[in-house]
Amino acid sequence: MDWRPHAPPLHGSKGITLIELLVAIAVMAMLALLSWRSIDGMSRTQAITQERSDGLLRLQSAVGQWIADLDAVLDTGEVAPVDFNGQTLRLTRRDSAESGLDSRGVRVVAWALLPSASGGQWTRWQSGPLLQRDELARAWQRAADWGRGAGSNPASTNNPGADSALAIIAIDQWQIFYHRGETWGNPLSSVGTENSEPGGGPASSLPNGVRLQLTLSGGQGLSGTLLRDWVRPTLEAGR
Repeated sequence: MDWRPHAPPLHGSKGITLIELLVAIAVMAMLALLSWRSIDGMSRTQAITQERSDGLLRLQSAVGQWIADLDAVLDTGEVAPVDFNGQTLRLTRRDSAESGLDSRGVRVVAWALLPSASGGQWTRWQSGPLLQRDELARAWQRAADWGRGAGSNPASTNNPGADSALAIIAIDQWQIFYHRGETWGNPLSSVGTENSEPGGGPASSLPNGVRLQLTLSGGQGLSGTLLRDWVRPTLEAGR
């Protein structure tokens, strides 16, 4: 009888090999890369969506201000209530403070496409409240100078720091059309072609409508062409 101790039989179990470890590391690295790309894509999409949303809000605000300016146009009898010279649109409007020329608040407002470091910017300019006719004349001229790029000097004696300008949104170009009579036309070619009012009186110097056409710059979340029509609130039906 053999009393010598017997060694336990060896089983087929073994540890993780180097190749298996490398494969596991590669799989985890691939999963991490895919996860990073997914998060990065979501972040980019969120940034683009936010940029588009911000641009849309700025554009809506700008067009709303444009319509509000035209709705508040006031014919002072001193200058044209609305004037477009192919580059700058100037208008005289009631001041919200209701305290101005002849006890009616008046401001001069101008809109223009001005150059900037990042491209063209649709920009709005306005004077301070105007109380006298000579102030109106000077503000009207400052608006024209500003539209030509000359700007206005807030420190000058004729401009006590009340003028302000705000760049609103990037555009490549803009166009204005007036509606007079039956059709839309170029404001520069429609001057002096208005028909008289019924009863033989002179026609209003304010057009029946103003059409705004903006070509938005790319790369800001918004692109394409925006068309917005304004109709004179006092226009009679059937005109």
